[in-house]
Amino acid sequence: MKRLVILGAGTAGTTVANRLVRELEPEEWEITVVDANPTHYYQPGFLFIPFGIYSKNDVIKPRRDYLPSRVKFILSEIEAIEPDKNRVRIKADRQYLPYDYLIIATGAHPRPDETPGILEKEWRKSVFDFYTLDGAVALRKKLREWQGGRLVVNVVDMPIKCPVAPLEFIFLADWYFHEEGIRDKVELVYVTPLPGAFTKPKASEILGNMLEEKGIELVPDFLIERVDPEKKVIISYDEQEVPYDLLVTIPLHMGSEAIERSGIGDDLNFVPTDKHTLKAKEFDNIFVLGDATDVPTSKAGSVAHFMVDVFVPNFLRYIDGLELKPTFDGHANCYIESGFGKGILIDFNYEVEPLPGKFPLPAVGPFSLLQETRMNHWGKMLFRWMYWNILLKGKHMPITAQLTMAGKWY
Repeated sequence: MKRLVILGAGTAGTTVANRLVRELEPEEWEITVVDANPTHYYQPGFLFIPFGIYSKNDVIKPRRDYLPSRVKFILSEIEAIEPDKNRVRIKADRQYLPYDYLIIATGAHPRPDETPGILEKEWRKSVFDFYTLDGAVALRKKLREWQGGRLVVNVVDMPIKCPVAPLEFIFLADWYFHEEGIRDKVELVYVTPLPGAFTKPKASEILGNMLEEKGIELVPDFLIERVDPEKKVIISYDEQEVPYDLLVTIPLHMGSEAIERSGIGDDLNFVPTDKHTLKAKEFDNIFVLGDATDVPTSKAGSVAHFMVDVFVPNFLRYIDGLELKPTFDGHANCYIESGFGKGILIDFNYEVEPLPGKFPLPAVGPFSLLQETRMNHWGKMLFRWMYWNILLKGKHMPITAQLTMAGKWY
């Protein structure tokens, strides 16, 4: 009996478990999934909670409900991976899980503790996050009572989960305060370590223009060093200061502490991974999926989906003694909610930046690329249903894993 252990039951871990359980013979393979949290979160939904669009119940489900009955699910913290012994040490009953193959899908996690001042006296009073469920719920309560002032959205550093979410937040804030009738009392400021609104030139230009049109100030190249909660300013390493009345922070993101304890990660606890095969660079029987990798693409649900799509047939080749194919191209596909019932769609990979055009989607599309439309907004809204009912269960979605140039133009 061969043993496959999957660490993490988030988007990547759950999806790959659902896909592989159909491909690996039950008489020959034992599949085990380990995660410390019994609840699965639809993390893209956190964005909508502060504005009252979603509630807490819209974004949570039991993890066990989305894992096949044949898969053994162990609820436990991961102590460490021991690659030299082909085993994982977990906290539950202090047991070891031996493996023949290991899939690491332990994700990325916000670390507000890494920036001095964020977690001091004003945490969840005038300083908030929305990348956690508790943070999003607390921010919803704050916005309901807030009467206006200077709202600053600050991205501490890259990479972060869903790189467009901070932009979406400030676009939705613009819409929300218009709806509340106090937009004239609110100053919106977007502070980023990037040289522009986004990482890719064409998208950055278009999104930057949207910020300007909506009256949102952009502060680029800002590398935050600390927060001074008494003076209510954020301070960069070169001592530039940005004042705020309400600070919405997107903290530094890091990989699992179990990766650090195992000594197999980089400085941010992400696992060095071949960007085309998704095999851990230093280990022949370990693969890495989703946000746990260090590959240079977005840490987003669409990327995890595309990774799983190309990984599964490649893994089946590999266990049969064949060479891995370099099939993952860094494909990312993201809706950007821009407020007022509209959205933008971007589609790109390692080599191709987001381009204008049309994105073909059978029976539903096409969707406009790099253009604000109502159709893109409804694509964003529909995705929550698709996530729970199709993507997470490993069912086929009508989107190619590799980027297609169909419909795009330079």
